[in-house]
Amino acid sequence: MLEDFLRPLTETEIFEWEVVVSDWVFLLSLLYLCFEVVRSAMRRKLNWTVAGDAATSFVTFAFFVAVTLVLLGGFYLTAYYVLQPYALFEIESTWLTIGLCILLADFAYYWEHRMSHRVGIVWATHSVHHSSPYFNISVAYRFGVMDALWPLLFHMPMVLIGFEPVVVLFSSAMVQAYQTFLHTDTIGKLPRPVEAVFNTPSHHRVHHGSNPYYLDKNYGGVFIVWDRLFGTFAEEREKVAFGLVKPLRSINPVVVSFHGFYRLGKDLWAAEGVLGKLRAALAPPGEGAQGRGKDPVSFPAE
Repeated sequence: MLEDFLRPLTETEIFEWEVVVSDWVFLLSLLYLCFEVVRSAMRRKLNWTVAGDAATSFVTFAFFVAVTLVLLGGFYLTAYYVLQPYALFEIESTWLTIGLCILLADFAYYWEHRMSHRVGIVWATHSVHHSSPYFNISVAYRFGVMDALWPLLFHMPMVLIGFEPVVVLFSSAMVQAYQTFLHTDTIGKLPRPVEAVFNTPSHHRVHHGSNPYYLDKNYGGVFIVWDRLFGTFAEEREKVAFGLVKPLRSINPVVVSFHGFYRLGKDLWAAEGVLGKLRAALAPPGEGAQGRGKDPVSFPAE
């Protein structure tokens, strides 16, 4: 058994495992979505808006995949392989070292995710993920078109430590895959030891809440311990109001995908001078020139 964990893995093997896991997660998430749809129908909460919102999530995912594969995929790999000769160590790819890399990728994800909520230009794309007023597994596939760009900054240190680029990509994909099944309101709280260590549907509902008590909380991917350590943890106590503080009242996938940039553009236009525009671009949501995050807004495309 130990020999299996220490056996060197080829890039092809790691890539094949990533494909298998991703395919199974996608299939199981579709099956679970069917369960959620039936459940909503039985509770008379299913309507065309809910169905359209779920469909929009998958359309935004298609936009995200297209941009990632066409524009960012080669950029990622090039950046990783350019950095690799400068790595501090040469870490052999085994299941044991992959497990360590997943732990580091989850730690990096916490900080990347925290930045995406606190820097306006990054929030412009990440806000897509938080734009749904509903919470079912389709929301796990609701991505902004540029969501794959910013994680590069947090993944590069793992390449510089000495992990193979394919291992870094695999590890970050596993962190994302785990979170797929956190996007549901059909699962209550899990046993306390699980809730204490791992991110759970309950913890992630808090993260998607627009309640004042829940804002900017529970950034973790696999482990919730990072939030407990760095002061961003909140328990699920009150009913969660899902969606943005400044609601997005549209299921148009184009509006959903680009509303954040529209709002940011209004802030940049209103800001005075170069420094003012820079501050507007970097300001957290709700602190830009137009006060993003305070009041509902309507878009010309709606």
